Amino acid sequence: MAFSVVMPALEMAQETGKLVAWRKAEGQSVTKGEPLLEIETDKAVLEVESPADGVLASVKAQAGDVVPVGNIIAWIVRPGEAAPSEVVLSSAPRLDDAEPTRAAAPVIAKSAPGAGPQISPKARRLAKEHEVDIASLQGSGAGGEILASDVLAAAESKNSSSSPAPVPLSKDVETPSSIGRLMAERTTQSWTTVPHFFVVREVDAGALNEARERMGSAIRQAREIKLTHTDLLVALVARVLLKHPRMNASWQDGVIHLNQEVNVGVAMAVDDGVVATVIHNAEQIELGEIAVQRRDLTERARASRLRPSDIAGATFTISNLGMYQVDAFSAIISSPQAAILAVGSITDRVVPIGGRAAIRPMMTLTLSCDHRVVDGARAAVFLNEVAESVREPEKWLR
Repeated sequence: MAFSVVMPALEMAQETGKLVAWRKAEGQSVTKGEPLLEIETDKAVLEVESPADGVLASVKAQAGDVVPVGNIIAWIVRPGEAAPSEVVLSSAPRLDDAEPTRAAAPVIAKSAPGAGPQISPKARRLAKEHEVDIASLQGSGAGGEILASDVLAAAESKNSSSSPAPVPLSKDVETPSSIGRLMAERTTQSWTTVPHFFVVREVDAGALNEARERMGSAIRQAREIKLTHTDLLVALVARVLLKHPRMNASWQDGVIHLNQEVNVGVAMAVDDGVVATVIHNAEQIELGEIAVQRRDLTERARASRLRPSDIAGATFTISNLGMYQVDAFSAIISSPQAAILAVGSITDRVVPIGGRAAIRPMMTLTLSCDHRVVDGARAAVFLNEVAESVREPEKWLR
């Protein structure tokens, strides 16, 4: 029995992945679940686990290769068994599959006689948006398939040829990594296609500070980990999301999908940009476990050792820049999610309390929403409850 190793797909829009390194050499024994290779996508450098026990055979891609998702790059076979004939899968397996798919009858991708050029759905959409003639393109994908990058390059060339040459400002340029480049593409796409609107609240964070001290002491003794404001916010927001399913929804293919799980993404900075790691079912797990998972995800993100499941499946995202002394900011939604919460620093400010001026630790929360999924009233009610949970955290975390 042979198991295929394919370039996985993290999301529908992903077309390729870059092979960074094999953790095993061809001919070596591998165990199901152990790290087998590292790939780079538009989100992060990830570890991919072996789908089965056996021997790594028929390796077809090397470090540095950019491979379309779904393409077989190696096989896991029994000792002494030969790898099957080369095939190309029609689609990549989703990362939430419980078990790997056994290689079945070969599926060879062929173009029908007289058919137009092979082109991915994303590339076709981009070609329409940028008014690029598909027939004029030379695809860089497998078998000459036209990829999104081919369309964007043609659009850029078209724009530059019709505009005056820009005056060079500097000879010093920095070429972004593939993660940085694709992150720029994704945020640009979200900003230009998702109808954003924003609601803002200032909230007294005094009770949040007290809860961090009180609960953090017990968690530090039990788990030897420091509780952060982000941990508290993940737990609180997840519980508020249970009461507001539209805020936990997503916009896909013209319809609103109400997600059954509450998976909170936490945006964090890495060398090549920003990656949003995911705490799954955050409304169900205790605060100490959230802190443990957040620390583990942070350490592996900085070491480029994330697993695909670590960044897949988020239904809502929190971006906290308070540790950088940022008072307030507006974040770009991570499509297809419906919203993202931007958190500013906790700063002492003069506020009116009972008709008198008082100094309180205040925090600014800015909620970015997709108007196709959420209207202003829904967003306001949700943010009000988030503010209430910050003012009374222990009530929500019982």
